[in-house]
Amino acid sequence: MCGIAGFCDYNDDFTEEAPYLGRLVRRMSNTLRHRGPDEDGIFLSHHAAFAHQRLAVVDIKGGKQPMVAYRGGYRCTIVYNGELYNSSELRKELETAGYIFETDSDTEVLLKCYLHYGPDCAEKLNGIFAFAIDDERQGCCFLCRDRFGVKPLFYTISGGRLIFGSEIKALFEYPGITPIIDRQGLCEVFGIGPARTAGVGVFKGIHELKPGESAVFDRDGLHTYTYFKLESYEHPDSYEETVRHVRDLMEDTVKRQLISDVPLCTFLSGGLDSSVITALAAKEYKNAGKKLSTYAFDFAGNERYFRPNDYQPDADQPWSKKMAKYCGTDHEVLICGNVSQADCLYDAVDAKDLPGMADVDSSLLYFCRLVKQKHVVALCGECADEVFGGYPWFHKKEAFEGHCFPWSPDLTVRTHLLKRSIRSALKVEDYVNRRYEESIAEVPALEGENPQEKRRREISWLNIRWFMSTLLDRKDRMSMASGLEVRVPYADHRLVEYVFNAPWSFKCHNGVVKSLLRDAAEPWIPDDIRMRKKSPYPKTHNPAYEAIVRKRLGDIMKDSSEPIHTLVDEGEVHKLMESKSDYGKPWFGQLMAGPQMMAYLIEINYWLKKYEIRTEL
Repeated sequence: MCGIAGFCDYNDDFTEEAPYLGRLVRRMSNTLRHRGPDEDGIFLSHHAAFAHQRLAVVDIKGGKQPMVAYRGGYRCTIVYNGELYNSSELRKELETAGYIFETDSDTEVLLKCYLHYGPDCAEKLNGIFAFAIDDERQGCCFLCRDRFGVKPLFYTISGGRLIFGSEIKALFEYPGITPIIDRQGLCEVFGIGPARTAGVGVFKGIHELKPGESAVFDRDGLHTYTYFKLESYEHPDSYEETVRHVRDLMEDTVKRQLISDVPLCTFLSGGLDSSVITALAAKEYKNAGKKLSTYAFDFAGNERYFRPNDYQPDADQPWSKKMAKYCGTDHEVLICGNVSQADCLYDAVDAKDLPGMADVDSSLLYFCRLVKQKHVVALCGECADEVFGGYPWFHKKEAFEGHCFPWSPDLTVRTHLLKRSIRSALKVEDYVNRRYEESIAEVPALEGENPQEKRRREISWLNIRWFMSTLLDRKDRMSMASGLEVRVPYADHRLVEYVFNAPWSFKCHNGVVKSLLRDAAEPWIPDDIRMRKKSPYPKTHNPAYEAIVRKRLGDIMKDSSEPIHTLVDEGEVHKLMESKSDYGKPWFGQLMAGPQMMAYLIEINYWLKKYEIRTEL
């Protein structure tokens, strides 16, 4: 896993400016050093300048980048961030076609897959990836991003040049690219956030290649196209056949994702999703004569202050310890303190270049730093709820009858914080409604489906397209800020495609939520863990954390020079700070309630100040 950056222009020759452009692309690369602290490299051609920061995971000696290959006397050069899980199959296929390999790296497999298949190579890949290839023969740069956007790739066009990077901060190193937020960006932050519309980089002029998209940049400009999208079709299998196929897919997916030449672990909360991943990984490790390491996360004071609610019915630690003992793993519980969690709010913005999921981000960043002390790669249970229908809004009447994103039903919680003049100018509700309607129009319909099943398919599609992308973005940025690679087996496109088209009666068989995954997991984990009620990513219930956040926001509101004063209504913010916390009424997802809104405002203020953002209304 790595960081990539660069720029290209096929109507200009970089030769005379090569020394300057080399220094420029290296500065861009340096902003991404946290993503790849092991090695770095740059490449310059007549039309392209590429840079790479490497986190060495597979073929430590042979996988250096940028990597070059030749065909027909022409050079192709790649910078790549990701992992290919079908690298061995592709290698055999290419060797049969006559290709010779000099390394054991998946980078070389990917590059030669492009040499052989051209842009159609994307459809051959099973993995998580974002990459750029300078193709001298075609006179173009080919860009590609994985099917569900596990790996990021941002870009902009300035003066006829394409500038790209794994993170937005790399783009700001390029002369003339400055942080400006216009109406769309503000609507994203105060209406869509902490999610983000696919393809939108929030800053003016900054875009992101969408999940499942490729692009070609040549003399005629940038041309993007979709190589993957979810399709709807009649599910051909019985329930029993579906359970068996899910079981086979899970076993194959986890086995593929255990490939690593560096220490690997799993995140283990003791819930269904992480327990399945851990059980399968531990079995493979045991067969190889090794012992798997696992980590659980918790917060200082939770043993005293935790109170069950609809979203978090019980504490994780007894379950994670039981599952670790069952699997025979080397288990460790990591604890995040109140001050550390609050301090990491700012680091989380630095990592993401945007305000995010407040302490949900900051705590994950803190935990990833601790995991990185012993491990370089981790597997987690992210995405299972989006795929198998585990979230409460899959089951609630309001989600079926509402005309909104089901994880964010009430926008007034945040829009009322804006100054009246700003609120009037932005029309945030209209913006969010347009995004929602655009998304619903893209849902792949299945002919003959009754209205209820049609709506369930819409909710499922929205969750995969929007909510899953948000969590994957969070996972990448918070983990890679520490140079930790986190893999997500539930985001395997074969599994997602198959389960997306399984009828709801299979996903909630006999009224049991996520029954398809629970029944597939029957051979792997104890029944009480297999049937445990969903419990989301853990959060602090310690009032001391909330007191810290309230104090920090209060200090911001006392200082009129702080930039957030230009956007928010001070009276409404004070009402927020004085209101009683209700963790059972989140304004986004399951975890973000009143304290998270205060933390979100702290992040917005820090973001505006650090990036010296200019707003355009």
